[in-house]
Amino acid sequence: MGMPSAAAGRSAGAGRADAAAADAGRADAGRADAAAVALLRRHWLLALLLTAGLILRVLAELAYRPALFFSDSIRYLYLSGGNDPMGYRVLLRPVLLVGNLDMVAAVQHLLGLAMAVALYAVLLRRGAPRALAALATAPVLLDGYQLQLEQSIMSDVLFEALIVAGLVILLWQRAPGPWMAAAAGFALGSSATVREVGQILILPAAIYLLVAVSGWRSRLRLGALLAAAFLVPILAYAATSLVINGHFRLANQGTNELYGRVVLATNCHALKVPADERGLCPARQLALRLGDDGLVHSPESPLRTFMPAGPRASAIAGDFTRRLLRHDPVGVVAAIGRDALKLFAVTRVTDPGDTPIARWQFQYNYPTYQHVSLRTVRAAGRRYGGGGPAVSRPLAAFLRAYQLDGGYTPGPLLALAALAGLGGSIGVARRRSGRSAAHAVQRDLSAACLLFFAVAVILLLASDAFEFSWRYQLPALVTLPPAGALGILAIVRGLAGGNSVVGTSLRKQRQ
Repeated sequence: MGMPSAAAGRSAGAGRADAAAADAGRADAGRADAAAVALLRRHWLLALLLTAGLILRVLAELAYRPALFFSDSIRYLYLSGGNDPMGYRVLLRPVLLVGNLDMVAAVQHLLGLAMAVALYAVLLRRGAPRALAALATAPVLLDGYQLQLEQSIMSDVLFEALIVAGLVILLWQRAPGPWMAAAAGFALGSSATVREVGQILILPAAIYLLVAVSGWRSRLRLGALLAAAFLVPILAYAATSLVINGHFRLANQGTNELYGRVVLATNCHALKVPADERGLCPARQLALRLGDDGLVHSPESPLRTFMPAGPRASAIAGDFTRRLLRHDPVGVVAAIGRDALKLFAVTRVTDPGDTPIARWQFQYNYPTYQHVSLRTVRAAGRRYGGGGPAVSRPLAAFLRAYQLDGGYTPGPLLALAALAGLGGSIGVARRRSGRSAAHAVQRDLSAACLLFFAVAVILLLASDAFEFSWRYQLPALVTLPPAGALGILAIVRGLAGGNSVVGTSLRKQRQ
């Protein structure tokens, strides 16, 4: 008789234990839900912007299948011709091993969202109010031109992501430690294997360490780590290129890339040139029709039609380009300056000589180009998965209307961000002597602002030096708005002083 009673007691005890465990589970779930709700309340504006950005990206995925192609896409997929660095294949190959072309676009869309979150997080750590930090992410989340390139088999999104990764790592702490300096250097150096212009990013990163770090020994140690890590991916890529292609460099472009810029910016017909270079001076109408890009790459360009075969061709083109630069350096600099200012225009248009902006706009039909036909895309879809080219006309029409009718970052807003970034960067000129807490906070903000601002300026000007393309303006979306946010913060902090409510609030958020 006692055994059933004991069994019943154990059963009742087990039941009570299960009920207690269930109650504890419900309590944990309730706390998790409450924490999630509290998180959304604190960061509601970022959550709203992320939701809008996610919806736009899903629409782009559904509108164009398997992904959008451009002339460069073929080179990235097949390594057929071309002279640009191939670091983008570090993203392409693993994704295509486990997925298809649709997945490449999806990964790039996720990178776009991740960049926004990373920028938001680092701005908060630097003391930015949540609303200001969230607004600084709106361009990369909502800009139609950003969306279009994320949907394309193109290297630009990876290039942006590596820049953001390097800057966020470098700015995560007030003064970066050795491992952070090395990690930031590696990320920024890796960007050069995706787009060659990334090589110049060592300059603003080194300047930031010079400004942000105290003591010459610390500066030299961190600077050496940054530079060494920066060189690792570049040297590894160049060594691989030597084995495969026979040249120890990132790209095999020779001296021809400036040809289009100088021909359009100067009057080569007013210059006496040697007989073997005369064919390189095109008619003005042809030069305007081809533009900077076409003068370098089009089969109609004199660079392609009149050049002699063999290694002497590059030397002749280089001599012609240098001759035009010496003839009218002011004209070349003025042309670069005019192109740089186009970023701040109210509308986005194609000026004579520019690469057509339509290349970076959503179309009603699946877009094709000189070296990219529907047959080409269909063959890539069969080989890598994703199917043939297909367009959802209603979604494509919506995305095109969104992009062309205001769904891009206004030029005046970028101009305001640039001015704020410039104003905030000036604070680094203040001396370190007499350091008060308010002075230290304001100077740290100015140093962080300077890094974003300098990266924006140096990247955009370096790209414009060769040619103007709206494609090459996209790094402004992840550099100028954060620079503007930090600039506004640094200016307000400098005006507010250490005893104001604003100054106290900023110090608390920074902690």
